[in-house]
Amino acid sequence: MSFRSDDPNPLRNEVFTRVFDAHWAAVRHHIEGVVGDEEEVTEIVSEVFLHAWSRLRPARPPGRVWLLRAADRRLRSRSRPSSMPNGAVDAVHSGVSGADEQPGLTARLVVIRALGVLTPVQRRIIMLTYWDGLAVGEIAELLRASESRVRKTLGVAQGRLRDELGVEGLMTGDA
Repeated sequence: MSFRSDDPNPLRNEVFTRVFDAHWAAVRHHIEGVVGDEEEVTEIVSEVFLHAWSRLRPARPPGRVWLLRAADRRLRSRSRPSSMPNGAVDAVHSGVSGADEQPGLTARLVVIRALGVLTPVQRRIIMLTYWDGLAVGEIAELLRASESRVRKTLGVAQGRLRDELGVEGLMTGDA
């Protein structure tokens, strides 16, 4: 007589639990950079992990980049336009200017305007760098681009942002 667990696939559940525990916060943070509504953030995160569960192969579990790509697909399919929450704007401001203090409303508006002069790819790489904290190699994998292309685009975008922000004036509150 054999005793079977109530769980038909304990390995799959264990692998999914590890994936969820390791990457939930990063996926949520990534989505919070685009979506301001907490309920919608929670819904999208849930959909991303439901998708991960449905496609899970225990021998080859999804990593952070795969999950962020799934989140991006879900974000693109939203009917509502994206808005950049203050936290994402603050992350770009401090990353580009080197300032540790949170910018005021005027500085946030300047950052949003400066981000508007970037191409969509430049803006995306800036957000992945400063908001998500991804390394060049991870961004290259996520965007399916070469590391040299990402590094070059990041450098150009950082230069354009610094020029547009007038970093020195922004840091002293003259913006």
